Amino acid sequence: MTLNLDDVKRIAHLARIAVDEQEAGGYLTQLSAIFGLVEQMQAVDTGGIEPMSHAQDLVLRLRDDAVTESDQHSLFQSVAPQVEAGLYLVPKVIE
Repeated sequence: MTLNLDDVKRIAHLARIAVDEQEAGGYLTQLSAIFGLVEQMQAVDTGGIEPMSHAQDLVLRLRDDAVTESDQHSLFQSVAPQVEAGLYLVPKVIE
């Protein structure tokens, strides 16, 4: 994809960025380099490559899903300002 100065100015306008002529020329060079890199990456044949979630073959250690703490529900609700049927009552904030 090729860009010109009008494209850079239009992108800057859409992004609400003030860009003068000199800056637009610099951005044009940088954006053209980025698009060139993207075109190079798209040209690579990745048909036989299996997708992966990480660059290294990592396996996370998992722990057992077991309860390790005692139930303190009644203790926590004993200090709450308002409780009803095991639920915390809070003031209404949206009318």
